[in-house]
Amino acid sequence: MTELFTDTHTVSFRPTRKAGLEQLEHFAPRMGRHYAQNRNADLGSGERTNVSALSPWIRTRLVLEEEVARKALDGFSYASAEKFHQEICWRAYFKGWMEHRPSVWQAYLERRDEHLSALVGNAGLRKAYDEAVSGRTGIAGFDNWARELVETGYLHNHARMWFASIWIFTLKLPWELGADFFLKHLMDGDPASNTLSWRWVGGLHTRGKTYLARKDNIEKYTDGRFSPSGLAQDAPPLEGFENPSPRWPDLPAGKAEGRTGLLLTEEDMHLASLASGIEDLVAVAGCVFPDARSPSGAGEAAKRFAKGALDDVLRRAMERMALPARKLSADDFVQATVEWALEAKMDTVATGYAPVGWVRPKLNALKDALSEHDIQLVEIVRDWDRLFWPHATKGFFPLKKQIPEVFAELGMPV
Repeated sequence: MTELFTDTHTVSFRPTRKAGLEQLEHFAPRMGRHYAQNRNADLGSGERTNVSALSPWIRTRLVLEEEVARKALDGFSYASAEKFHQEICWRAYFKGWMEHRPSVWQAYLERRDEHLSALVGNAGLRKAYDEAVSGRTGIAGFDNWARELVETGYLHNHARMWFASIWIFTLKLPWELGADFFLKHLMDGDPASNTLSWRWVGGLHTRGKTYLARKDNIEKYTDGRFSPSGLAQDAPPLEGFENPSPRWPDLPAGKAEGRTGLLLTEEDMHLASLASGIEDLVAVAGCVFPDARSPSGAGEAAKRFAKGALDDVLRRAMERMALPARKLSADDFVQATVEWALEAKMDTVATGYAPVGWVRPKLNALKDALSEHDIQLVEIVRDWDRLFWPHATKGFFPLKKQIPEVFAELGMPV
């Protein structure tokens, strides 16, 4: 590794757009060679100068992927920051891949629930699971990451890979339970990125390709902080749900017409750009569903970030756009949203497109309920998604080759 930047910087995961932009500015000088050479190092929760740590803000789109990519191009040539750009686009790849294959998400949910039920009657499995999620396995590093995840809602990407590999191949626990543990606690918990990353480690995403956590690799990239013993020496691919053939989804292309209310969810909270194409915007409302991530709800850090992000965007709608803004109840979301739309005599409710995940069925139900009152639901698909997702049919490489072309279409020539 090259020498890290010498300033100490503790990331403050405040769930506001302002905090996300401040973190973006802080990391901007590191987006080139520094990132490429140092990104794999996990130096602990108090030292994150080698990674952007922007994922919670990007997950909720308080900060857009396109904004981050433009910032990198402002300071570096595309070639100099190519590795950073690729990492930004991994999210687009995973989201697009899952949009082509929504049954993979459904299969995960079914198997997750089966394994959670099995914990009740299998004392051995329950003991191993409880030790893993509470950080009491005795495995150096793994136990620290388990506790760090619960306490902070964040893990370095390399630590996530090591953790998943140890969970699957050393502890031999069902990967679906590990994915549920991550999704429950990660502030940036995302249905596609999380599910497919766990499947990739286990050899299910790219058939036969697994990831094996090795003692020497962990020692190297944690700067000797952890030297785990007793790790699995091989990683045979898991047997499981076969990847279906890709099928391009019919993405919506409607336009908000008439009196329109803007509905914000954790899928897209970028207020200014969502509102920019609405001619007669009369009100803003929002709802987040952190407890829908898992049958046991969400961890405190994940819940705090989602709810705080919603508070931030609704506050800005009132203060900067002078619009009435309302927080809707997750418990009776459909009814509350319909009542909100009727009170304001709306013709349309507009919202950011919800990809495969826990928000998708809620919007489907809302669309049906609104139509009974002759109110249309318009979902806004961002150009970033519409341009990248068609390239996410196989592995990451075909999409990676298209990054310069897509950037050019987005007005970011490289």
